[in-house]
Amino acid sequence: MINWIIACIIIAIFVSIFVIVLSLRRIVPTNEVHVVRSGSQTHCYGATENNEGNIYYEFPAWVPLLGVSVTKFGINVFDLDIPDYEAYDKDRLPFVIDVKSFFRISSPIVASQRVSSQKELEKQLLGIVQGAARSILAKEDLNTIMGERNKYGEMFTKEVTDQLIEWGVSAVKNIELMDIRDSHGSNVIVNIMAKKKSQIEMESRQTVAENARKANEAEILAQKEVELKQQEANKAVGLRKAEVSQEVGIAEEQSKQMVQEQAKITTEKEMAVRRVQEVQAAEIQKQASIVKAEGDKNVVELNAKANVAKSEGEKKVKVLEAEARKAEVELKADADLKAAKNEAQGIEAKGRAQAASKELDEKAKVAGDIELFDKVQSNPEYQEFMINTKRVEALMQVGIEQAKNLGNAEVKIYATSETVTGGVSKAANTFSPSTGFNVSSLLDAFSSTDAGKKIAQTIANVVEKKRD
Repeated sequence: MINWIIACIIIAIFVSIFVIVLSLRRIVPTNEVHVVRSGSQTHCYGATENNEGNIYYEFPAWVPLLGVSVTKFGINVFDLDIPDYEAYDKDRLPFVIDVKSFFRISSPIVASQRVSSQKELEKQLLGIVQGAARSILAKEDLNTIMGERNKYGEMFTKEVTDQLIEWGVSAVKNIELMDIRDSHGSNVIVNIMAKKKSQIEMESRQTVAENARKANEAEILAQKEVELKQQEANKAVGLRKAEVSQEVGIAEEQSKQMVQEQAKITTEKEMAVRRVQEVQAAEIQKQASIVKAEGDKNVVELNAKANVAKSEGEKKVKVLEAEARKAEVELKADADLKAAKNEAQGIEAKGRAQAASKELDEKAKVAGDIELFDKVQSNPEYQEFMINTKRVEALMQVGIEQAKNLGNAEVKIYATSETVTGGVSKAANTFSPSTGFNVSSLLDAFSSTDAGKKIAQTIANVVEKKRD
C-alpha cells in the first residue's frame, strides 16, 4: 500500500513536471522576434536572420542553469508621430511642427541590449527624432524651413541614421516634416504668410501688368506680322496668278501647236493611207482590166475559133453538096456538052478572055490586100484572125444579099427527095455558093453552043432596050 502511494506520488510529480515544462514551451509568432538570454549566451528566435528556431522554453530567471530572460520585439514596420512639437529657428522665432517617421527593427539582439521592451524602444526613438529635428531647425531660417520642407526630411533621416544603428533599428523611409505653424500666442508664420501673400500679389500684379504689356506688344507685332504676311501672301498670290496665267497661255499655245502638229500628222497619214488606197485601187482595177481583157480576148478567140470551125464545117458541107450537085449537073449536061462541044470551045475562048480580064481587075483590086497580106504574113495569129473575120463578113454579106434578092424575087423551087428533111436541105442549098458555081458553069457551057449564043444575044438586046 505504501509502495502504491509512493508510486502515485512519483507519477504525480512527473506529471506535474511535464505539465509545468509544457506550460513553459513558447512558439514565436510570425510577426515577432524573441531574444532569449541564459547565462552568458543570447539566442534569437523567430522570423529573423541567424535565428535558432521558433520554439524555446521560458524557464524563470531564478531557476538555476535553466532560467532565461526574454525580450520581445515586433518585426512589423512601426511609425512614430511627433505632433505639436515646439521648435525655434536660428533667430529664436517659435513655431510648431508635426513629424512622422517609420522604422523597423533590423538587429533584435542590439535592440535588446538597449531596451527591455518595444514601448521603451519607441520612447527612446522619439527622443532621438526630436533632438535631430531641434538641432537641424535651429540652424535654419523660418522662411527657408517653410519653403523647402522636403529637404529637411532627408536631413532628419541622415541625422538619426548612425544613432538608429546603435539601437538596432533602421528607417524605412525618410522622416517627413508634415506641417509647420505658429505656436500658441505667436503670429510669426501668419505675418510671414501675409507678407508673402502681399509680395505674391504685388508680383502677380506686376507680372499681370508686364504680361498685359507684352501681350499688347505681341498683339501689335502679331498684327503687323499678319498684315505683312497678308501683303506678302497677296503679292505671292498675284505673282502666282500671273505665272499661272502665263503658264496657262503658254500651255494653251503649246496645246494648239501640238493639236495643229497632230492634225498635220493625221492629215499626212490620211493622205498616205488614201494614196495607198488609190494605188491599191488602181492596181486592183488594172489587174481587173487585165483579167477582163484576157477574158475578152479568150472569149473573142474562142468565139472566133468557134465561128471558124462552124464556117469550116458549113463550108465542107456546102462543098460536098456543091460537088454532089455538080456531079449531078455534069451527068445531066454530059450529053449536051458532047453535042455542043464545038460551041463550047468558042465559049471557052471567050470565057478565057473574060477570065484574064477579070484576073487583071482582081489583081488591081487586091494589090493593097497583097501588101497588107505581106505585112500580116509575119503574124500567124493575126492572119488567122483576119481570115476568120473576112469569112464571117463575106458570109454575112452573102446572106444579106440573098435575103434581099429572095425578098424581091418570085422563086419557085422544086426539090425532090425521099424525105421532107432532105427536100428542105436541098431547097436551102439552092442559095449556096456551090449552087451559084454550078449555075455559072451551066450558063458558060450553054452559051458556048450556037443556040446558047442566040439566046444570050436576044437577052442582051432586050436588056439594052430596057436601059435605053
